[in-house]
Amino acid sequence: MAVTENTNRGLFTLSGITGMLIATVLLLSILVGLTMWDISVQKQQATNYYDPAPIVGSLTNVKPQSTANAKFAFQPAK
Repeated sequence: MAVTENTNRGLFTLSGITGMLIATVLLLSILVGLTMWDISVQKQQATNYYDPAPIVGSLTNVKPQSTANAKFAFQPAK
């Protein structure tokens, strides 16, 4: 087998500067798109804050030192 040299290479082909620029523009456009999407989601959720009331409910029935508090603690699997 004779060793052949690749003579089909060029500076402005897809494997050269043009390909690098296409990849860079593609990655930057993805970054800009995801950043804009993130900002819009943050704006929408800024007024939709977490409200723990449905989970916690009223803690007025829980006494500071009571054995009944055990039902609120972690229960091991049976």
